[in-house]
Amino acid sequence: MALGDNRIRVGILGASGYTGAELIRILARHPAADIRLLSAERSAGKRVEEVFPHLSGLDLPRMIHIDDADWSTLDMVFCALPHGTTQQVIAGLPAHLKVVDLSADFRLHDLAAYETWYGHAHQAPELQRDAVYGLTEIKRDAIRGARLCANPGCYPTASQLPLIPLLEAGLISPEDIVIDAKSGVSGAGRAAKESSLFAEVAEGIHAYGVASHRHAPEIEQGLSEAAGRAVWVSFTPHLVPMNRGILATTYVRLADGESAAELRRVLAERYAEEPFIQVLPLGSAPATRHVRGSNHCLIGVVADRVPGRAILISAIDNLVKGASGQAVQNMNLMAGLAETLGLEQPALFP
Repeated sequence: MALGDNRIRVGILGASGYTGAELIRILARHPAADIRLLSAERSAGKRVEEVFPHLSGLDLPRMIHIDDADWSTLDMVFCALPHGTTQQVIAGLPAHLKVVDLSADFRLHDLAAYETWYGHAHQAPELQRDAVYGLTEIKRDAIRGARLCANPGCYPTASQLPLIPLLEAGLISPEDIVIDAKSGVSGAGRAAKESSLFAEVAEGIHAYGVASHRHAPEIEQGLSEAAGRAVWVSFTPHLVPMNRGILATTYVRLADGESAAELRRVLAERYAEEPFIQVLPLGSAPATRHVRGSNHCLIGVVADRVPGRAILISAIDNLVKGASGQAVQNMNLMAGLAETLGLEQPALFP
């Protein structure tokens, strides 16, 4: 995408959700982005500050119905639409538009697996063949040349970043991987749901999607590529009473002769030049409050007291590195920009 002196003309579809709000927050101060279109079905006709008072004072277009969009005014589209609805929308977009899709619609390469996990046949198989999975630090070269980038899920981002380098290096067994992950309530989206009511969430924690969460095949897809063989994981997500954040605690079995210290060394070496990934000293554990509002991922490695095992702990903000921040990171690559542009903000604390 040749920018010259012009900024990237951006549209955000599904701008009234949490990930839409984060895209607006990040892109409104992005030096190379110009937000030209915001679509929102129920909020069509409203100003941004009517939907998100925290974004008041910005010079932004009113939200419109997607059917009223003028695609000729755009260079790049972010799709923050519900799963299952995005395929046909993207299939109808003009070919000149580059797309970063934040839904799950193009993440799974296997169309049969998609149908099994999402309950319907894929509506745009020809686009799926060209979609690039957008785990930025792992797929950077492919993302640069992509027209359609499938932004990863939040749990898969937190889970895959510590595991992929270790599987590629043969330092851990591809078998017996257990991922115990916790998410803030914003991961459930902004739509009104009984399960997201304050009284249902506060003062407690509960597991959900046990042995059936749709992020499991996405995680396994990436880990299988890294290991060069089929990998299955035990993955259990939990909902905790906080707004933002994901903490993934992963239990692994070491390959013969390996140690937690070696795992930490390899991760630190792999991510040494990565601006958004920090590997903590051996034995240190990250916390979600240390990444809140940022595009960072913190990774800790701890030697298990059980011989031959180690514990990996990763923390991200589910709305930033787990969604909108990584989406902008991918946009930067697709547009030939510095990868960190617009994403330099450190975490908010406390």
